[in-house]
Amino acid sequence: MDIDKQMMLMGLLSAAFVSPVFAGEWKASVVKSLDALVSSCVVIPCSFTHPEGNLPTSRLRGIWHISDQRDRRIYHEDNTLVLDKFKGRTKLLGHLGQSNCTLEIIEIKDHDSGPFCFRIELTKTETVAPEKFSFVEECVDLKMLPDPPKPKLTQLKSAVQGLPSVLTCTVPHTCPSRAPKLTWSRGTADGIAEVHREIHAGNWEMQSILTFIPEDKDDHSEVICTSTFNGGKTSSETLTLNVKRRENYNHIIIPTVVGIGTAVIFAFFCLFMVKKYKARIAELQSQDGNVWNRLSRLSHRIRSNGPGPSRSEQRRSIWSRFSRRPQVDMDLNHRPGDVNSKSSCSNQKVSKPRFPSPKSQRKSCNDKGFDDGDDYMNTEDLNVYGNV
Repeated sequence: MDIDKQMMLMGLLSAAFVSPVFAGEWKASVVKSLDALVSSCVVIPCSFTHPEGNLPTSRLRGIWHISDQRDRRIYHEDNTLVLDKFKGRTKLLGHLGQSNCTLEIIEIKDHDSGPFCFRIELTKTETVAPEKFSFVEECVDLKMLPDPPKPKLTQLKSAVQGLPSVLTCTVPHTCPSRAPKLTWSRGTADGIAEVHREIHAGNWEMQSILTFIPEDKDDHSEVICTSTFNGGKTSSETLTLNVKRRENYNHIIIPTVVGIGTAVIFAFFCLFMVKKYKARIAELQSQDGNVWNRLSRLSHRIRSNGPGPSRSEQRRSIWSRFSRRPQVDMDLNHRPGDVNSKSSCSNQKVSKPRFPSPKSQRKSCNDKGFDDGDDYMNTEDLNVYGNV
């Protein structure tokens, strides 16, 4: 029993040492799912590991087939062994000697959904028998896209008149070997930069960066970014620019300069006119005198036309407007008991003078004075219109 156990152990050790392939150390890594645009292309990333160390590509043969059906090959180095509907549409992009089994499929059809699996074959040598491994657990499913994805158009910051502005256009894809092309409705090639990077396994994005200097006429204008995929399908996105005017002080400086310039011109004009007519003004002043002399001469002319009322008469005239003289029908020289005087003045009437004064007032009817001792009313005492 001990001998049998020893023989079995030796056999296992030798088998593991001589042919490590049977130990199951060959492994493959394939992305599980990818989007594929119909009529375009798709690249399926794939890598594998093996215990043989560095193997030349000539000793390795990579095969892709549908699911677990090994005879339904979509890729083989011998094109005659490939299904007719995949002939000329598939190829390996990587080198098997570098453990790269990446597959490209072009002209995607609606039925190219998969799953697709990778198989590796190791050719025989004088000491090693041929080996074949299929990694049916590591297969990829393709999701068919009838229409291309739309690009994403963004503006890094607000556009300002006269200052550089940057727009970015980004579109995702799954075919890095035949990446889509991005074009702009404006700008030149000198102001456009492109960036192509992998987001995660099997998914990539193409980005185009447009740098331009907006003008006032670009406000509310449209900028269009168009992506053209392999196979001819296109998609586009539009962005409306909002251009801000550059902040300046022109609205303050320009009116100020205009105002100052107008004042200076007006001042020079006044000085010019004064200087030009200075001699004429002096001549007129020497001949006719100043304005006050003209007014003085005018007043003398007015007085020379005739004498006006005296000052006392003017005062009496003004005072007479505010006074009311009662109507007196009695005889100013009447004295009680004097019949003669009454009869002598009976035919005379007293009228109110227009401008009463002591000189013009009648003293008596008979031009005779009264006795000093008599009780009488003097006409001067009755003159309420005279000077006070």
